[in-house]
Amino acid sequence: MAEKPQVRGDAPPTPEETERDGRDDTATSAAEESSEVGFGKGGRRTGTSADALPDVDGLGDDAPPFWRRIAAERWGEGRFGLAMGGIILLLGIALTAFQLWIALRSGLDARQQRLMHLMLVMLMVFIIMPPFKKSTVEGNPVAYVAGAVLDLVMVVATVVVSFYPIVYQAELARRAGAYTDLDWIMGLVAIVVLLEATRRSVGLIMVLLVAAFIYYAWIGPLIPGDFGHSGVTIQRISTHAYLGNDGIYGLTLGVVVTFVFVFILFGALLSKTGGGNFFVGLAYVLTGRMVGGPAKGAVLGSALMGSVSGSAIANVVTTGPFTIPLMKKVGYKKHDAAGVEAAASTGGQVLPPIMGAGAFLMAERLGIPYADIVKVAIIPAIMYFALMFLFVDILARKNNIRPMEGDEIPTFAIVMRAGWHFMAPLILLIVLLLNYVPPTQAGLAACGALLVVAMLRASSRLSLKDFLEVFVMAARSTLPVSVACAVAGIIVGMVGLTGLGLVFSDVLVNAFAGNLFMTLVMVALASLILGIGLPVTASYVVLVILAGPALEQLGLALIVAHMIVYWLSQDSNVTPPVAFAAFAAAGIANSSPMRSGVSSWKFAKGLYLIPLLMAYSALMEVDGPVIDLVMAIATGSVALAAGAMAIEGFFLRRTLLGERIALGLSAALVLIAPEWSGWTESLLSVQVSPDWFIGAGTVAGIVLITLQVVNHRRDKAKGLVAPLGQEQPKAGQTVGTAPEESSKDVESSKDAEAAETTESTKA
Repeated sequence: MAEKPQVRGDAPPTPEETERDGRDDTATSAAEESSEVGFGKGGRRTGTSADALPDVDGLGDDAPPFWRRIAAERWGEGRFGLAMGGIILLLGIALTAFQLWIALRSGLDARQQRLMHLMLVMLMVFIIMPPFKKSTVEGNPVAYVAGAVLDLVMVVATVVVSFYPIVYQAELARRAGAYTDLDWIMGLVAIVVLLEATRRSVGLIMVLLVAAFIYYAWIGPLIPGDFGHSGVTIQRISTHAYLGNDGIYGLTLGVVVTFVFVFILFGALLSKTGGGNFFVGLAYVLTGRMVGGPAKGAVLGSALMGSVSGSAIANVVTTGPFTIPLMKKVGYKKHDAAGVEAAASTGGQVLPPIMGAGAFLMAERLGIPYADIVKVAIIPAIMYFALMFLFVDILARKNNIRPMEGDEIPTFAIVMRAGWHFMAPLILLIVLLLNYVPPTQAGLAACGALLVVAMLRASSRLSLKDFLEVFVMAARSTLPVSVACAVAGIIVGMVGLTGLGLVFSDVLVNAFAGNLFMTLVMVALASLILGIGLPVTASYVVLVILAGPALEQLGLALIVAHMIVYWLSQDSNVTPPVAFAAFAAAGIANSSPMRSGVSSWKFAKGLYLIPLLMAYSALMEVDGPVIDLVMAIATGSVALAAGAMAIEGFFLRRTLLGERIALGLSAALVLIAPEWSGWTESLLSVQVSPDWFIGAGTVAGIVLITLQVVNHRRDKAKGLVAPLGQEQPKAGQTVGTAPEESSKDVESSKDAEAAETTESTKA
C-alpha cells in the first residue's frame, strides 16, 4: 500500500495521495462540516494546562503505535502485519541507536559509518515501501509473489554489498585502482539496489536522471562538441561509485550521517512531547487578532516548526491539520489555505537554526562552520516570511475575511503556562550554533535539554512506548533524505569523472555573454525542471555542481552562489506541475492539487525575488559595512512589498492597471539595479550608477504605497469601508445605510448643492 505523506520526509507524495477529483471549493464533506477546530479540541486529554493547546496530529491516546501504523499501510492488520511492524520497530531502534552511538562515541571510520547507515536505511525502505502500486497487487497473486521475491532479493543484496567493503577493507585499500572483477560486480549490484530504493522512496524520475548521468559517462566519445569526453568504462563507473570518495558513500551521504540525523531526531522529540502544539498555539496567540490572523498564524507556526524540522512536507503534515481548517473556518478558500500552509512550510527550510539538509551540505562543501551559514541566512529568511505576512494580509482584505474572535483563541498567559519549557531547548540550540559549537554536539545538547524539560511536566512526559515511537519516527523521516543524498553521490561522481561541471559552467556563461540576470533565470528554470523528480536536497547538489562555478565566474561570492542555488532548489515544493508540499496540503484541505500548487507558487514568490537581492545587493554581506546592509534590507523590503501588491493587484484597496504596472516597475528597478545600469549604458551610451535606480525604485514604491494608505483612510473616514467580515458598501453607499437610503441621501445632497449654487448666482 502506498505510504502516507505524513511520513515521507522531503519525498514527493504518491499519485494515490495527490490525485483529487477537482471538486469545487465550496464543497465540504459532512464530517468536515461537523468537526470543530480550535484550541483545546484535540483528541488527547492530559488533565493539565496543555489541553488548551491545539492537538496538531489529532491522533488521540488510543492510536496504535507508529510502527504498527506504517506496517499496516503495506502489510495489513493481521499477524503478518504485526510481525512486520516488529521488524520495522527493531530496524528503527537499530538505526537511531547507531546514529546516537556514532555521535557520542564511535570507533568506526567515516566510510564504515556511512555503509552501516545506508544499509539500515535501505532495509527499512524495502520493508515499508512497496515495489508496486496497490492497484497492481490487489487481486493479482502473481504480482504479490513477485513483489515479495523482489523484496527478499533486495534485502539480501543490501546486506551483502554493505558488508563487502567492511570485511575486505584492507584488501580493497591495497588494490585501489586495480580492482578485481568481483569488486566492480559488487559495485554494479550496489548501484542497482540503490536505484530500486530510490524508485520507491524518491521517485522514478530521480532514477532516470541518475541513469542519464551514468550513460553520459559511458558514451562520452560519441558525443560531439564541448560536451564530448574520452569516455568511462562500466568497470570504472561501478568502482568509482561504490568504492570511490565521491560516490554513493561520499560527502553528500556523510552529511546526513554526521549532522542531519541528529536534527531529525530533535524534530521527532519535539513532535512527540507536544512542542509542536505549543509553537502553533503561540503563533495563533500572537497573530490571531490581526487581519488575516489564521493565515498569519499558519505562517508563523510553520516558521517555528520548520526552523527545527528542516522538511517542508513533514512541516505541512504536522501543522497543516490544525492551521488549514482554521483558515477555512474564517473564510479562506480551500486552495488558498493549502497554498499558504505549503509556502510557509517551505520557508522553514531556509530559516535557521535548523535549515534543510542542503544547508549542512553547503557548509561541508564550502569548508566553513555551519554558524556562518546561519548568520547569512537569517535576514533573507525573515524577509521571506515578512513577504508572506503581507501576501496573506492582502488576501484577507481582498476577500473580506474577518479576524479571529477573542473567544476563539486562548490568552498568551495560558499558552505560555502550558508550554514555556519548550523554549529552553530551542534557545540553547541557537546559542550553541552561533557560538560555533559543532552542529552534531549542538543538536545532541538540544535533544538532551528537550528530554529533560519534557520529563519535568506531566503533559509532555514520555513513556517507554513514546520513546520507541520517537526512535522509529526519526528513522522513518530520514529514509528519503538518506537515499536521495546517497544516489546524488553517483551524480557527483559522474560529473567529476567527465568534467561536466566545468564544461556546463563555461557554456552557461558564454551563452549569455556573461549576463548575470539571464544566467540566474536559466538556473531557476533548471531548478524547476530538476524539481519535477528530485527532492530539494538532491536538486541543490546537482545544480550547485553544474551551475555554481558559472555564478562564481560572474562575480558572485561562493557562499552567495550556493545560497542562491539552495533557495531556488526549494521551488519543487510549491511550483506546479510538481509541488510536493502543496499536494500534501491539498490532501488536508480537500482541494484541487493544481489550484493549491498555483496558490503556493504565488505566496512563495520570495524564493525567486530574494535571490535577486542576494545577487545584486549587500543583503548577504553581514560582516561588511552596517549602512550597506541596512540600506539593502530597507530598499529590498520596499521592492518586495511593491512586487507583492503588483502580483495581487490589491493592498488596502484594488489597484488600477497603471498603478499595478508602476508597482511592478518600481520593484524591478530595485531588484536588478545593476542590470538597468548596464542596459542604459549599452542603449543610450550613458553611465548611470545602480544607486540611482535603487533610489528611484524605492521612492516610487514608497509613494505608491503611501497613496494606497491615504486613499484608504479617506474612504474609511467617508464611511465607504466596512470592518472586515462585514459586507462592504457598494458604490454610492455608506457603512450602516441601506442602498435605497444611501441613494436618497446622495440625491438630496445634490439638490442642496444645486440650491446653494442658484442662490449664490442670484446674489
